[in-house]
Amino acid sequence: MANHKETEPPHAPEAAERPKAKKDAAHEDEEPKKTIPLDDADINILKSYGLSPYAFAIKRLDTDIKSLTEKITKLCGVRESDTGLCQPSQWDLAADKQLMQEQPLQVARCTKIIYPGGQTRGGENGENGESGGAGTTAPPPFGGDDEEPKYIINVKQIAKFVVGLGEKVAAMDIEEGMRVGVDRNKYKIQIPLPPKIDPTVTMMTVEEKPDVTYNDVGGAKEQLEKLREVLELPLLHPERFLSLGIDPPKGVLLYGPPGTGKTLTARAVANRTDACFICVIGSELVQK
Repeated sequence: MANHKETEPPHAPEAAERPKAKKDAAHEDEEPKKTIPLDDADINILKSYGLSPYAFAIKRLDTDIKSLTEKITKLCGVRESDTGLCQPSQWDLAADKQLMQEQPLQVARCTKIIYPGGQTRGGENGENGESGGAGTTAPPPFGGDDEEPKYIINVKQIAKFVVGLGEKVAAMDIEEGMRVGVDRNKYKIQIPLPPKIDPTVTMMTVEEKPDVTYNDVGGAKEQLEKLREVLELPLLHPERFLSLGIDPPKGVLLYGPPGTGKTLTARAVANRTDACFICVIGSELVQK
């Protein structure tokens, strides 16, 4: 019989160690790579890649502004504070003091003036200086050293009061029907106010003064004479109506087809009397 010799299989650990030994030998043959650090020139080149063409000029200007600001602050002798106050050179102590002393005023309207003796400007006599009316406060009795007139004012949505004048306003400056500013404590009249003007009227006013004269309006001689008597005299010579004791006309109405000179005549009157010419559209009058 033939003898068979059994061969043993190779062990697995020995077969795995061979490739590992080859890898270690390959790493030993390779030289270690050295990392070269960047110098300042390389860093500047990398920074310049993301900059705009005006970056250096802007940076230089920012540096100049910062240095000038520090110089000005040093010369002013002011340091930054957390309070948010401005520099002393910008303080206006006189205006601030005056603003603190002044109190906010309230708008009222002077409806009647009562003179010593209980008489109003129209010559009406009141009983004990009182003016009848709901919500009206009776004035103090006249006589003795107190001979100043009293004023009945109407504060909107509050009441009516009989008050005097403040220290900074004269009696001749206040008239009946005038808007006045009163204080909130005693409601004394402090300042006279101009008439209230509707902003829509201001928008309609023609800023340029008309240069039209009556000679530019032809074919209406009789109408122009009546118009001048009705409109010019009350505006230019109101004393004539006062001496006669009559009320002046309040206005006229011009009507007619287009192109007859109505607007031209109104411009001529405004030029002659130095009055404001207001251009009004008919549809706006209907809306009002």
